[in-house]
Amino acid sequence: MSQRFITLEGGEGAGKSTSLAFIRDYFAARGLPLVVTREPGGTPLAEQVRELLLQKREEAVAPDAELLLVFAARAQHLAGVIMPALERGEWVLCDRFTDATYAYQGGGRGLSRQRIAELEAMVQGRLRPGLTLLLDLPVAQGLARAGARAEMDRFESEQEEFFERVRATYRERAAAEPERFRVIDASRSIAGVHASLRVALDAWLEAVS
Repeated sequence: MSQRFITLEGGEGAGKSTSLAFIRDYFAARGLPLVVTREPGGTPLAEQVRELLLQKREEAVAPDAELLLVFAARAQHLAGVIMPALERGEWVLCDRFTDATYAYQGGGRGLSRQRIAELEAMVQGRLRPGLTLLLDLPVAQGLARAGARAEMDRFESEQEEFFERVRATYRERAAAEPERFRVIDASRSIAGVHASLRVALDAWLEAVS
């Protein structure tokens, strides 16, 4: 079942929105049923938790509270969207998943990775993505792209050092699980990124078919 579960990861300014649209069209052209969703979010309740997480506020958010909110939203998302779609035999494409928790709360915030792993096991059981596409680019380049967009949220407003730790953690995880991760050079043009995504998806569909 997890072979049909694909996640898209990357830091700020990596181009996830255009990549999601490309992948959606890729699956549609092949007549494959695809559910596209995101984290935090994906259900009405989980989207409300997302707003809590992203909203800037005067009160400092304790890192452990942030971590628990992320997994609370994920539990609802899994129960309401991801698991039902996989059980129906559909493909699922999720904009960020638990790798983002290791990167942002683990790498960025410095929380214990063992603690994250315990929550991962409790909330997800044995479910893991079959394929993770990591859009990777230098932090400064990504922040420059993100800064050209609308007002930044609570995460996007972090310092550059935070995002360097996030990127390093993503790359560490990709190196540790090369059978699951495909690292895409997101510093290139949109056409170049899409070409790499197509190669990765072609190979994955051939492998699991």
